[in-house]
Amino acid sequence: MADTRSHAVRDRNLSPQALSSFDGTEADPRLFALQEELRNVLFVGVANPPASLHPSSPATGLGESASRQGGFDFTQTTVPKTRIIKHLKNWISECAPPLDKFDEARHFGIHIPNIARTSPALFYSMLAFSATQSEKKKHLSGTLDSLEFYQASIEFLKTDLREGNATSLITACILALLELMSGNSKNWRRHVEGCAALFEASGVNGFSGGLLQPVFWCFARMDLCGAIIADGTKSSVLDMDKWIPKSVANSTNLIRDKFYHESRDNPDMHANWVVYLCAKACDLACRRNRFLEQNQQEETDSQPFNEQWNQLWNDLEYWAETRGPAMLPVRTKAATGQGFPEILYAHYAAISANQLRHAASIIMLDMQPQDRAGLCSEPQWSALWHARHICGISLTNSHAGSLVNAVQPLFLAGRLFTHPKEHLTIGKLLKFTEDTTGWDTLWRLADLEQVWGYRRGDILSCI
Repeated sequence: MADTRSHAVRDRNLSPQALSSFDGTEADPRLFALQEELRNVLFVGVANPPASLHPSSPATGLGESASRQGGFDFTQTTVPKTRIIKHLKNWISECAPPLDKFDEARHFGIHIPNIARTSPALFYSMLAFSATQSEKKKHLSGTLDSLEFYQASIEFLKTDLREGNATSLITACILALLELMSGNSKNWRRHVEGCAALFEASGVNGFSGGLLQPVFWCFARMDLCGAIIADGTKSSVLDMDKWIPKSVANSTNLIRDKFYHESRDNPDMHANWVVYLCAKACDLACRRNRFLEQNQQEETDSQPFNEQWNQLWNDLEYWAETRGPAMLPVRTKAATGQGFPEILYAHYAAISANQLRHAASIIMLDMQPQDRAGLCSEPQWSALWHARHICGISLTNSHAGSLVNAVQPLFLAGRLFTHPKEHLTIGKLLKFTEDTTGWDTLWRLADLEQVWGYRRGDILSCI
């Protein structure tokens, strides 16, 4: 297959930046050292938590520090103040909007910078993330501002954890995002494990309210990406029953009612709901594989697999049926030939949420019970139909945060396509995402090239 598709492109050279991204390697050993230090700091903090790390209302008090007199700390690094301000502006204009794509209140763009005035750990985590994004877009190397900010944030985070400061959850989440942006996404789970432990210790979940609720869902989207990358071998790092309140955790119907009630007039929460459902699909795939391949008995759910599958599939259908106007497309155009449909959304959360619905459906159809296969003719029972919608959504909607969130759904979709034109389109999408956002994405293109039967770099060299 590779011989018939790639003779014309093998002699072209790949750039050093492209090769680095393909390999998924950490470009700087200092970055790796800081990642290990952060991991140790978080696990030590969780192992020895102060009483205040378990607040009954975790979001309480976070906004109070912003109203007190205070200013940003410019003194802990050698980076000039003018450049620090430039990085802060980049956080507000370029970095926060993607993180706020499921949050109309824009906590990362508006509220968190205000809180950072009196939280050096949080302030330097924002600067580290912003500097990393700028450096990666410009392919900078050498002495980097991001590493200084990263180190400063970790030092202050140690104090925040000892004192039980709730802002440590936000800081840890931003630093985990920084690590994931920096490459080596094959180790995705390792980057979020410390953050997951901190959320579990604090008791914060997807319904905690206040500022920490959107921070949790930002973490949850990271955790979901790791579960998709694991491809049925592992579930989310944070157990699914920790994503929701204990009062509903033991009842599928109560969970659905809780999400429905919270999301009726809230597009953001409707989007968070499908993040949960997609993570549940990954969890079901993982537990099924353990049972089939490793002969491990199911310990968390005695319900037969077919019943679990049917319930989750019905929940996904119910999610689609109960979408409000903001979650529906404002324009659609059917695909022709080897093309993809045009599906335009006005609400940012709707872009990624609908893609995740299609991604979850692909995961579910891949493990469809035999007694259901071939019985339904509706388009939603076709994995290829969902795959075309994933690609069409990315091609039609260029919001930066949604492009990053689309990388794993695009991989799931891409595995189903066989035509070189389709392969090239997906390759261009992944390359555009990396160039636009600074996030490493081409390692996923390398994975797809292997699935498609190309040699490494064939598609990239055609873009």
